[in-house]
Formats: sequence, structure tokens, C-alpha cells
Amino acid sequence: MSTQLEKALAFRALHERPGAFVIPNPWDAGSALLLSSLGFEALATTSAGFAFSIGRRDSEGSLSRAETLANARAIVEATDLPVSADLENGFGHDPEHCTETIRAASAIGLAGGSIEDASGDEAKPIYDLTLAVERVAAAVEAARSLPIPFVLTARAENFLHGRPDLDDTIRRLQAFEQAGAEVLYAPGLTSLEQIRTVCASVSRPVNVVMGLVGGTFTVQQLAEAGVKRISLGSSLARAALGALMRAAREIKGNGTFSFASEAMPFAEVHRHMRPKNA
Repeated sequence: MSTQLEKALAFRALHERPGAFVIPNPWDAGSALLLSSLGFEALATTSAGFAFSIGRRDSEGSLSRAETLANARAIVEATDLPVSADLENGFGHDPEHCTETIRAASAIGLAGGSIEDASGDEAKPIYDLTLAVERVAAAVEAARSLPIPFVLTARAENFLHGRPDLDDTIRRLQAFEQAGAEVLYAPGLTSLEQIRTVCASVSRPVNVVMGLVGGTFTVQQLAEAGVKRISLGSSLARAALGALMRAAREIKGNGTFSFASEAMPFAEVHRHMRPKNA
């Protein structure tokens, strides 16, 4: 088992080497084990995937910090890979909430985590820039004070909340970079031109998410655009749920069970899972 320090250093090194890497998003320990078996070098949690797995909607406030960190801890303990967590808005509006969340995230063994500028308020979904920067700065200060490195990702959420303002998104990412964020992330960008513009506008590594409806770009295309890290958000969880619903609809609608021919064999799943207390 790698130590937390070894994982943290390996995670930071992934952001420093040439090219782009994919960081897939398991939603529980079992999916983390399966992804780890395929040779990925790091994992990231997904708030939406986890919420769906326990019958919740994906929305600010749906998951508590305690629930999110318990899920993240299960994923950390399931794999030797470094894990970064979706920490939403830090589970509170004030910068102090971000500080507390980063410290708690490191305490459970995470190698990194993200803080976003989405407020959870439908009337005003994005924090004012000044507060957004203060929150990132507080998270950065907390990360830097830790005894073990913690890669802090700052997210600008405009495009996911009906505000496709690229100029404002870049302005926010640049401000987050100046505040000390190590990775910058604007989920929901829809074109390679937008992605290329964002990457050219900052000097820190940029994360993009694939698997959303819209543009589907290859790892090579994204790397050539300047992207360093490619995450998948809830797309793998939704792919699994899609397979479940197709199978269930076949059973209910046709009375047949042909879906089983495409199911992962029991023996293969069993081989990747760990015995109790392993």
C-alpha cells in the first residue's frame, strides 16, 4: 500500500509531466477497484455519481461534508492510487468552510480536491468574484499548511449554470491562479476553441471534463489544445445506470434476458474485489 505522501507526490507529478492524463471518476469502492485494475494513474470522486447511488439528486446541499468524505474515504482505502475529491463549494459559503473542508479532506488520505464558485442559490448561482477568490485563497492557504501535499483545483462553474460567458470564466480562472490554485477547471466548455483559449489564458494545468452531452474530443486533441487533466464527472456512473435501465426495460418490456451476454462476468468482478479486512 502506498503511503499518503507517496500518493500525493505521484499525483502532483502527473500534472508536471508532458501530455495529458485521464482521471476517471468512480462513485464507490467497487467501481474504484475496477478502474484501478485498468492502469489509470489516479482517480477522482463524483458528487453526482455518489448522490445517484444513494437515491439523491445532484444539487448543492444534497450531500453533507460528512457523507462526501465518507464516500471519498472508501474510495481512498480501496485503491493504491491517488484520489482527488469533488468537494463542491466547500460545504459552506464562507471562506472558513473551505478551510475546514480542505483540512478534513487531507485527514482522510485524499491527494487533492476541488472547490467551486457555484453557490447553490438558484437566484444567484455563482458567487461574486471577490468572494469566489477569497474562498479559493482560503482553500489554498489550508492546503499549503498541511504536512502532506494537497493539489487544490479551483472550478469556475459559469457554463454549468446557464452563464456561457467565456470572458468572465477566464477572468475567474486567472484570479484563482493568482490566489494559488494548482489546477484550473471550467466544466461545460463546448468546443476545442474554447478549451484552447482557456488553456492559453492561464499558466497552471487545466482540467476538462468529457462525457457530457456535446463535443467529444480525443485525449490527443485535448492534449494538443493544452489540457493537462481529463476527468469524466458522473458519466461512468450514468453509463452504468444506463446499462441497468436497458436491461430492466428489456426484462419488463420483452420478457427476455439477453442483456446478460454483455454483463461483466461474475468471476471477473469477483477477482477485482478485495476480501474483507484486506
